[in-house]
Amino acid sequence: MEPKDFPILEFDAEKKSIINPEAFFKGENTPEICIFPFYKSVIKNLVDKKILREFACEKSLVTDPLPMYEMQHNGQSLAVVTPGLGAPFAAGMLEFAIALGCKKFIVIGSCGVLDSSIPSDHLIIPTTAIREEGTSYHYVPPSREIAIDPQMQSFIKSYLDEKKIKYIEGKTWSTDAFYRETPDKIKFRREEGAIAVEMEAAALAAVASFRGVSLGYILGAGDDVSGMEWDNRSLMKSMGFHEKLFWLAADIAVNLE
Repeated sequence: MEPKDFPILEFDAEKKSIINPEAFFKGENTPEICIFPFYKSVIKNLVDKKILREFACEKSLVTDPLPMYEMQHNGQSLAVVTPGLGAPFAAGMLEFAIALGCKKFIVIGSCGVLDSSIPSDHLIIPTTAIREEGTSYHYVPPSREIAIDPQMQSFIKSYLDEKKIKYIEGKTWSTDAFYRETPDKIKFRREEGAIAVEMEAAALAAVASFRGVSLGYILGAGDDVSGMEWDNRSLMKSMGFHEKLFWLAADIAVNLE
């Protein structure tokens, strides 16, 4: 490994680290397919309804326990785990799920939009993510963008087309600093083709690539940051939409080959 001008560019392709997730997390009969929802309220609701059953847990001295759940849907067993918030946390939870035995993931979450014509709760299928977070640089060599698993995204789009569910596809912008989405930065990202902004897509795509698992991604349009003032568009208005998106992900998951 050669030194670079900036430490984050010093990528090391070595697979084994001093601390490896498989040393901590071992699963038996873990479902191969996992839904990765960023909606804790949905998880709580499904636990309360006894749809989700806890069967593993990521425990830490500094965070609340983060369980992995199992559910049955259309006769198939699916894993469910929430990624937390932000690229490092989400990457760590993805590592947890992979170490337990999950191999295919459907991620669902919300995003800000960089185009005010995209309505609230509209589905966005990200094709690539601009890597302005830091976590992805520890998993794949430096680049401006990273592709979101083309095969998985193609499958998701085919499913949505078959069901006549509307969506748009395009580039997303992954950033660590949601309080630093400045007007000039937003303009710059729009000019390079981004239609959405979130915190985790680039990192999750990088971890999936590094670990050799499949990862599809669906975003729901949330707040609008395209203008000179923030429009929260009732950011958390629709738990109903979040639950619908969860069940859509479940329907897609059981159809994966």
